[in-house]
Amino acid sequence: MSYIIKKNGRRKPMAEINVVPYIDVTLVLLIIFMITTPMLQTGVDVDLPEAESKVVETETGGENNPPIVVSIKEDGQYFIKSNYQEDEPVQAEEINTQVVAILQAKPKTQVLINADKGVDYGAVVTVMAALKNAGVPTVGLMTQPVEQNQ
Repeated sequence: MSYIIKKNGRRKPMAEINVVPYIDVTLVLLIIFMITTPMLQTGVDVDLPEAESKVVETETGGENNPPIVVSIKEDGQYFIKSNYQEDEPVQAEEINTQVVAILQAKPKTQVLINADKGVDYGAVVTVMAALKNAGVPTVGLMTQPVEQNQ
């Protein structure tokens, strides 16, 4: 409790709370949370398909807005397919610029990765991370349905 000293030497209790230390602590905590929050988001958000899954319907335009498909062949070649065009060969460094250009025209376009079974896992993750850094909100993985032996 704080006291006010009067002229006659007596101390009278002060009824005010000193909030400066609380403000200082709050500011320090705010700065700590602002710095650490971006560090918590280190992974790429991908919904991996289950072994037996249903066909995912496109919700962003259907026939009028086809998805962008980035294909990776087992020999390391990259291809991009968009707007009903054929797969075009592309260098790995050019994938981001082409995808960003398409997304600027049609921002709700889905982006999918279609990779051979034998492709190195690192190549797929590298493409996913590059797309995520380019501003693609979600990246999907294309799979073949599981054949059931009956």
